[in-house]
Amino acid sequence: MSELVQIVDSLENKISKLLHKLEVLQRSNLTLENELQATRNRFDNTHQAVSDWEEKYKALKLANSMLGSNTSKTEAKLKINTLIRELDHCIAQLAE
Repeated sequence: MSELVQIVDSLENKISKLLHKLEVLQRSNLTLENELQATRNRFDNTHQAVSDWEEKYKALKLANSMLGSNTSKTEAKLKINTLIRELDHCIAQLAE
């Protein structure tokens, strides 16, 4: 009978240790999930900032070409033609 009590005590001890480990791992997991979310937010903000700067760069490049820069006159003409086509398309839709 004594042996059975020892086995039960041993099992209780192991279960207690396992439950403690589970609790520690759950807290660690929660911390890691929070860190992951914060990192994703920073990534999204950085990605948005990069997109904004790329858009500003394109606008500046287009403005320079329209001011007479010889390096991208063709690009400026293509952009103007695209804008005119878009305007024509909008006008055609409004006329319908």
